[in-house]
Amino acid sequence: MDMHFAVEALATAFTIIDPFGMAPLALSMTSNMPAAIRPKVIDRAVLVAACIIVFMAAVGRQLLGYLGITLPAFSIAGGILLLLVSIDMLFARPPAAKKSPDDDRDIREHENVAVFPLAIPMISGPGTIATVLLLVSLANGDPKKLAIVYGAYGLALLVTWACMRGADKLLRFAGRTGIQVVTRVLGIILSALAVQFMINGLLQSPLFHAVKPA
Repeated sequence: MDMHFAVEALATAFTIIDPFGMAPLALSMTSNMPAAIRPKVIDRAVLVAACIIVFMAAVGRQLLGYLGITLPAFSIAGGILLLLVSIDMLFARPPAAKKSPDDDRDIREHENVAVFPLAIPMISGPGTIATVLLLVSLANGDPKKLAIVYGAYGLALLVTWACMRGADKLLRFAGRTGIQVVTRVLGIILSALAVQFMINGLLQSPLFHAVKPA
């Protein structure tokens, strides 16, 4: 086993997914949901994110090349989506509205939160997709190195799932007021991160490099 590559893959996976940072994010996104639904939403979010990561690792580069989509475009699009999420957090507009737990439409909206914004772009966002594609390229078709990439992201997702599941305990500890404060602060941080995603995409785009000072 290439230990250097393994350490690099693990460090990259854990840094870009940030399992411990996902706990308060999951908390703020699911705080208004019935207690019985929150674990299912988290399970669904991690499963969807895992499917996206596996798919992009397997055929991502070929698909992007076929469609003519660049990684900077992913970064800009992800930044825009993340900015919309941060605005909802800042103005206390949760993605899933408060309705009766018995309402089928409410359950569908809670399930939608698992896909957006938890799975996309928070867990498997443009940064995650970009690093997956980069590590797969560095593996250069070596089956052992490819297995290391899949294992690194699998372990990172497992830790992320555990952290997000444990976020429910924080809700009881911090209370509604504490969650509201955390949500506002995270909204500010997410908005800055979203803008940074867009800036990075623009800086890496061919259009930006095509503009040269006189």
